[in-house]
Amino acid sequence: MIDLLLIALYIFVLAVFVGFETITKVPPLLHTPLMSGTNAISGITLVGALISAGAGHSTLCTLLGTLAVIIATINVVGGFLVTDRMLEMFKKKKRES
Repeated sequence: MIDLLLIALYIFVLAVFVGFETITKVPPLLHTPLMSGTNAISGITLVGALISAGAGHSTLCTLLGTLAVIIATINVVGGFLVTDRMLEMFKKKKRES
């Protein structure tokens, strides 16, 4: 049991490091398309969380699934709001006559 926990923790730390290094290397011009792609991935995460929350295996699984649904929903909504705000910056301003 401890070995599996250590392996999972090792993979998590590596994923955090690789994710941080990848995101810091992205040029500002690509942030909007990257945000759209991550929103799609978060949508898939939300579907998985809904399945996990509704499976009814145990109380712990239901609680963790519900927490995952809440966090994934916040991530998806926030991502779309940020993407919309970034796209507004590229629109031409209307001139008043």
